[in-house]
Amino acid sequence: MPRTTSSAKPQGVITRGTTGINRLRRSDRWLTHSPLVRRVLTDAQDPLVVDLGYGARPDTTLELARRLRTVRPDLRVTGLEIDPARVVEPTENVHFARGGFELAGLRPNLVRAFNVLRQYPEDAVPGAWARILSALAPGGLLLDGTCDELGRRCAWVLLDAGGPLSLTIAWDPFTVDKPSDIAERLPKALIHRNVPGEPIHALLQAADRAWSTASPLAPFGPRVRWRAALAGLSRDGLPVVVNRRRMRDNVLTVPWDCVRPNS
Repeated sequence: MPRTTSSAKPQGVITRGTTGINRLRRSDRWLTHSPLVRRVLTDAQDPLVVDLGYGARPDTTLELARRLRTVRPDLRVTGLEIDPARVVEPTENVHFARGGFELAGLRPNLVRAFNVLRQYPEDAVPGAWARILSALAPGGLLLDGTCDELGRRCAWVLLDAGGPLSLTIAWDPFTVDKPSDIAERLPKALIHRNVPGEPIHALLQAADRAWSTASPLAPFGPRVRWRAALAGLSRDGLPVVVNRRRMRDNVLTVPWDCVRPNS
C-alpha cells in the first residue's frame, strides 16, 4: 500500500477526469531524458514519483511508471486523486490513493500534475505550486502541464523549491502548423499572458518567425525544419535548449526568466 501519513482532507477540487492512453507521452519522453530529472531520480535513495490528478482511469500513471523505470527501475509510483471513486487497486507495482495538493502526506522526489490547474483561476496557481513544493522531498521537482485531448499539443513548467525553472512546449510535428498554435494549451500561469507586451507572446512570435525562416527545409519534414528553426533561435540569442539527440517531437524549452509574466 502507498505510504501516507496525512489524514487531512485533500486540498483542491475534483477535475473532469478526462484521460486517454498515451495522452501524456510527450512529457513522459521529456522527463526520461531531462538531465535534471534523471539526476534527481538516480541520486535519491528511495525515489518516489507522484502522479497528481490522474483522472478517471490510471492509464497515464502506469505509462509514466513504465517510462521512468527505464531511468530508475526501483522507483515507487503513486497516483493521487481527490475523487475516492477513482482510486483503484495497485497494479504493476503502482499504488493509488486519495490526495490533493497536500500529496496525502507523501514526500516525493517528483510530482507530475497534468491538466489539474487549468480549471483554476490564474491567481490560485502560486498557492497551489507553493503547497505542492512544500511537500516535496529535498531537491524534489514539480511538473505542471497542460495538453489537448489527444496529447498532440502540450506545455509544461518545471519547478523546484525555489519556483519555476523552465517552460517547455512540445507538439506532434505532423499535426501542428506553427509553434504559436500551442498557445491554447499553455499552463494556467501563462495562458492568459499571451498578449503583446508579455514575454510568452514575444517567445511564441519569435518561434513562428524562426519556423517561417526555416521553410526551405519543409520538403525534408517538420522535424528537420524545426531543428533548423531551433538553431536559428539560438543564434539570435535566445537561451533555448538544443538537444543533440534526434527528437520524435518538436520541442522548445527555455528558462522561466524568458517567459516570466510581467507584474
